[in-house]
Amino acid sequence: MNSDVQIAGDPLAIPHLLPPVPAHPATVAGFAGLARSIAADRAAWAPLVRYDATTRWYHRLRTGPGYEVWLLSWVPGQGSGRHDHGASSGVLTVLEGELTEHTEDGTRTLTAGAQRVFAPGYVHEVVNDALTPAVSLHVYFPGLTNMPMHPSQATDSGAVTTPPGIPAP
Repeated sequence: MNSDVQIAGDPLAIPHLLPPVPAHPATVAGFAGLARSIAADRAAWAPLVRYDATTRWYHRLRTGPGYEVWLLSWVPGQGSGRHDHGASSGVLTVLEGELTEHTEDGTRTLTAGAQRVFAPGYVHEVVNDALTPAVSLHVYFPGLTNMPMHPSQATDSGAVTTPPGIPAP
């Protein structure tokens, strides 16, 4: 009795029979471009967005070889807390509204269309300080497996500051 390989031949030896290799960006610019292309397809992501008054809402929108894409919504006042993304690099793209990013280098207001690219170990906090909801897209490569939280910058030094006229604890 003949095996399938003996009858049909080795399928790996016939490249035209293999499924196409999934597209995978190879550079930071490629991942930023992927985020922009997903952002431009509003009909694909907008119907998925939900708003939750008790916590940030998030939805894994897509996975690919070595990366994942998340859709997040932020009602006014919601924030991420100060964190990094472990071994993952990323691209944050604001789709709707406005978000504020706090880093040790300062504060940035990110409006719709703005992108931030970051490497592993990048520490920031993202907050919706606006009066309207916001939506953002996050691409992580490799996929996000760890998001360590950090103390707020006000308490990093361990020093306690008190307003003038108030006795220190």
